[in-house]
Amino acid sequence: MNLVESFKVKDESLASKGTLQIEWASKHMPVLNQIKKRFSEEKPLKNVTVGACLHVTKETAVLIEALLAGGAEIALCGSNPLSTQDDVAAALAEKGVHVFAWRGQTTEEYYWCIEKVLDYKPTVTLDDGADLVSTIHSKRTEVLPNTKGGTEETTTGVLRLRAMEKTGALKYAIIAVNDAYTKYLFDNRYGTGQSTIDGILRATNILLAGKNFVVCGYGWCGRGVAMRAKGMGANVIITEVNPLRALEAVMDGFRVMPINEAAAIGDIFVTTTGDINVIRAEHMHKMKDGAILANSGHFNVEINIKNLEDLAVSRKTLRSNLEEFTLKDGRKLYLLAEGRLVNLAAAEGHPSEVMDMSFANQALSVEYLIKTEKMPPKVYTVPKEIDETVAQLKLEAMGIKIDALTEEQKKYLATWEMGTI
Repeated sequence: MNLVESFKVKDESLASKGTLQIEWASKHMPVLNQIKKRFSEEKPLKNVTVGACLHVTKETAVLIEALLAGGAEIALCGSNPLSTQDDVAAALAEKGVHVFAWRGQTTEEYYWCIEKVLDYKPTVTLDDGADLVSTIHSKRTEVLPNTKGGTEETTTGVLRLRAMEKTGALKYAIIAVNDAYTKYLFDNRYGTGQSTIDGILRATNILLAGKNFVVCGYGWCGRGVAMRAKGMGANVIITEVNPLRALEAVMDGFRVMPINEAAAIGDIFVTTTGDINVIRAEHMHKMKDGAILANSGHFNVEINIKNLEDLAVSRKTLRSNLEEFTLKDGRKLYLLAEGRLVNLAAAEGHPSEVMDMSFANQALSVEYLIKTEKMPPKVYTVPKEIDETVAQLKLEAMGIKIDALTEEQKKYLATWEMGTI
């Protein structure tokens, strides 16, 4: 393909360091490595171009290696301006990936990188937030005839894509990898839970024990954050708009209250909703001096940063990913990682062990899209057999065996005649 640039990264000399990081992640991703081994033998992705907008981390690199082993050509950009690991990006460029990603992008640069990926006219798209898909549908419609299908990895992205489907805007099939049981239950709960705490501690080095820790949203990500904060001795408070989730939080032993009430007593606030302006000026007015604000939802819209800037008379960066805003009355509020994903911007994202399952779903879903006759433009769940295969491979890698149903048990579950014995 005669393109002016085949990749753009911050520093190509970081490639050897990035290779070591990828090797370390790979050692903890046995499921994906099994898929990679099969892909290298069968080449199911030969003549396929994959366009991906994902967090460019060492774990993502292991997924990219599996797709390369399957025969794919890959163009990759970052799905967040602050999440790219520059050494990993350099290593991927060295491996022949058309990677356009570096940490600290402007909004203009971020979308320029998306455009560069789309120049390769992907057969399949991999998205983390649906920015790639939305750009294809709004500005790069000439790409659509080449695109057979795609995958989406985040709750926020799936919501956007279902909205597109509902209005008839979606023009090709998307598999919602985010909704696979082996993704949301483990990645969102255990991955987000641990990595969010990791990001907060790296940015602040504060003690969590005894702090009032407010989690906005009790979906799978919120559950994970709340569980880990509680485990470190924090007094966890949940804010919710969904009565079922609020009730579940109460039953799980957490205090539940409106954000207006929590604002006055919280020491640390983490948003995990996927919605806009969860924490606004009206809440900031009530916050304690020294309150810390962080976000683990996909986009940097959950904390209204403009409100915070308007309230402040001065601001300064105290350390990496920690910014102090001084308000007119002298109170100081602290924003972590510019309101972007604190677990990726201030730490390294999810542990490799959980991304192993998420990215195994990605790889197998790409294969499924290629092998399946072109599907109508809808948002699909991950096929049950893929989800169960990933779980089974993970158990085997952990050395765990489980029972199998007897023929009698299968019959009992499949019929209605037996009734009470």
